Amino acid sequence: MPTRHRFTLLSALLGVALLSPAAAQVALPEAQIGPRPFYLVDKMKDGALKQKLSQCTGPFRRSDFSIGHRGAALQFPEHSRESYTAAARMGAGVIECDVTFTKDRQLVCRHSQCDLATTTNILSVPELAAKCSQPFVPADPATGRKAAAKCCTSDITLAEFRQLTAKMDGSNPNATTAADFQNGTPRWRTDLYANSGTLMTHDESIALIRSFGAKFTPELKAPEVPMPFDGDYTQEKYAAQMLDAYKAAGIPASDVFAQSFGLADILFWVKTAPEFAAQAVYLEDRYEKQGLDAGKPETWKPSMAELKASGVKILGPPIALMLALNDKGEIVPSEYARAAKTAGLDLIGWSLERDGPLGKGGGFYHRSIKRAIDRDGDTLTVLDALAQQVGVRAMFSDWPATTTFYASCMGMK
Repeated sequence: MPTRHRFTLLSALLGVALLSPAAAQVALPEAQIGPRPFYLVDKMKDGALKQKLSQCTGPFRRSDFSIGHRGAALQFPEHSRESYTAAARMGAGVIECDVTFTKDRQLVCRHSQCDLATTTNILSVPELAAKCSQPFVPADPATGRKAAAKCCTSDITLAEFRQLTAKMDGSNPNATTAADFQNGTPRWRTDLYANSGTLMTHDESIALIRSFGAKFTPELKAPEVPMPFDGDYTQEKYAAQMLDAYKAAGIPASDVFAQSFGLADILFWVKTAPEFAAQAVYLEDRYEKQGLDAGKPETWKPSMAELKASGVKILGPPIALMLALNDKGEIVPSEYARAAKTAGLDLIGWSLERDGPLGKGGGFYHRSIKRAIDRDGDTLTVLDALAQQVGVRAMFSDWPATTTFYASCMGMK
C-alpha cells in the first residue's frame, strides 16, 4: 500500500477510535498543538521567556499539567464529545466533566444545571422548550426587559436530554425570538464547529476520556433546585453517585480529581471516600460569596491552615486570586497563593484562555494584574508566573494546546 494511503487509513482509524465511547485506549504520544501557541509566543514581550519558548519545537506530549476546561471550550461546544476529543488531541492529560442531574436522577455533563437555553438547542425543540423552568421571554425595548430563558437538566429526563445537541455557550439579550436568543456566541469564539455538538452523559464521558488514556476531573455542580430533589435525592446521594460511577467503571481513585465549590462536599468525601478525597479539589468562590480578599488573610474563613487540617489537600482558585502586582508593576504571587503553599495546599488554577483577547487587559481572570496585560502573548507570561512563581500543579485551559505547549517546553510532566 502506498505510504500516503497507509497514512490516510491510519488517520481514519484513529479518528474512529477517538470518537467511539467504547473504544480501546488510544496511544497519543505526541500532542497536536496547532498554530495558536506559536502565535502567542510571537505576541509576547521580548525577553528570556519569549526567547526560550520561541526555540521550542517539540515534541509536544500529553501532560497532567494541562487540564481541558470543559474540553476545549474556546472553539468547541463545551462538554461535548467534540470538545473532549479536541482537548485530548491537544495533549490535555486531564479532562473535565461538570456533573449535574436530570429529572430522573441521571448524571450528565453540563457546566450549570440550568444552562440548557444557552449551551444547547433546547429552545428549538418545542416539546422540550415547553418543559423549561422559565420558557423563553423576548426582550422588550420599551421596558428595558432583556430576553431570557431558564432550562434545566432537572426539567427533562435523560432520554429527552439525548435529543438535544450542544452549541457554543452564549445568548442574545436583545432577542425577540427564541432563534435569535440562541445566536449569541461571543465574537472572539466561533460557531465553525458548533453545528452538531454531541452531548455527553457522565458515564459516556468516563468511557471516552478513558479511551484517550487521560485522567478525570469531574465537578459536582451546585444544584439549582431545592434539595432533597424529588423527595429523597439528597446532596449526599448526589455526591456519592458521582464517585460511584468511577468505582463502577474500575477507574483508580488516583486518576480522578473530584471537584466542588461546596466545602461540605469535599468534607463528605473525606469522610466517606478518602481514596478520592486525597486529591479532591476545593474550588474557591469565597471572593464572591464571603468577600474574600487575596491580600487580607482576615477574610479567609476558614484559613489556609484550617482547610488543610479539615482534610482539604488541593485548592482551586481563579487566576486573579493567585497573582498580584508589586510596586514595580511586576506580576508576583499573591499573599493568598503564598499562604496556601505555606499551609501545604496544592494549587490548581482556572481558567487560562477564557478572557478572550488580552489587548485591553483581559476580564475577570486577569483583573488583579490588569495593568500588566496588554497583548495576547501575555497569556504565556501569566502561565509562567503561575507555574514558576506560584507553583501550581496544573492549570485549566479553554485551549489546552497552550498549557500542553508550555509544559512540554519547560520539561513538566
